[in-house]
Amino acid sequence: MTASSVGRRLLALLAMLAASAVAVGMELPAGVQEGDLIFREGTEAVSVAVMALDRSGFSHVGMLVKRQEAWSVLHATPSERPDAADGVVIDSLDFFVHPDRARRYEIHHVEADSATRLRAVASAMRNVGRPFLVADTRGTYCTLLLWDAWRDAGMDLDVTFEHLSIPLLAGDYLLPGALLQSARLRLLQ
Repeated sequence: MTASSVGRRLLALLAMLAASAVAVGMELPAGVQEGDLIFREGTEAVSVAVMALDRSGFSHVGMLVKRQEAWSVLHATPSERPDAADGVVIDSLDFFVHPDRARRYEIHHVEADSATRLRAVASAMRNVGRPFLVADTRGTYCTLLLWDAWRDAGMDLDVTFEHLSIPLLAGDYLLPGALLQSARLRLLQ
């Protein structure tokens, strides 16, 4: 093995460790609360498809929740684990933002009183296990899950659904960019 190949392998290993450090034990911005939304630019094929339709730069969104004092993300997704079905799941925050699944992410605070916030989180939690289905009312998808949860809690995020004329999936859909446009959301730094 030459010195240059050892150097390249060492650099690759350091890059991989640095990418992992970004996700493991990450700190959340000040002011984050349960019910706030975390948007990500995903790495999988479905992300490419969503971003081809929606130019916001994000392909997926979840709701921040606390489980046993640790932050997690409740979201509707095609399975990201070999042993899990497509559906509404709760993953650790580290898993959700890991570089294998997220090129980048942003956290947006939902402007709401504490009672409405608690109702929105409870509504979203009742959907855990519901199938991930885009064009079927028996299931849900990421943005719709969160919009429904806040609406069930009594708060309108005032978003616009976009009509898509896609073969086999024609209909009105809520894209991440439309959810980001809600006046009820504020980017947390």
